[in-house]
Amino acid sequence: MSTWKKLLATDATQWAAIPLRIALGVIFMAHGGQKLFGWLGGKGLEGTAGFFVKLGLTPGMLWAALAGLGEFGGGLLVLLGLFTRLGALAIAVVMLVAIFKVHWGAFFMPAGIEYAATLFAAAVVLLITGGGRFSLDAGLINKI
Repeated sequence: MSTWKKLLATDATQWAAIPLRIALGVIFMAHGGQKLFGWLGGKGLEGTAGFFVKLGLTPGMLWAALAGLGEFGGGLLVLLGLFTRLGALAIAVVMLVAIFKVHWGAFFMPAGIEYAATLFAAAVVLLITGGGRFSLDAGLINKI
């Protein structure tokens, strides 16, 4: 099996990924939009970069752009079920950084790791299973 087919492979009969893809996609597009564009009350790239510098992530602008792209782009890919595993990987990496750099030290919200860990786990599920039924991956795999 080619690398592309392995990346796109999914069980097109399973429905379980659909609500997960919708929820993660919308959540991460919203968070990425806050970071990149200042949407929905976000601080935009400059504000996010300043926050990242305070966390010790320098250069702040680079890490803010990567986090925003990982969230927004990963969320869009997951929502569409297009290269679902790549989108889920981007989300999982961003959540690991958030867990260890922002939320570590407490478990419960608002400052704890529980929400970020749940989002990380959901991304890992899609990383393992792929996009499932009604994903663009399921349609593309037959064309390769």
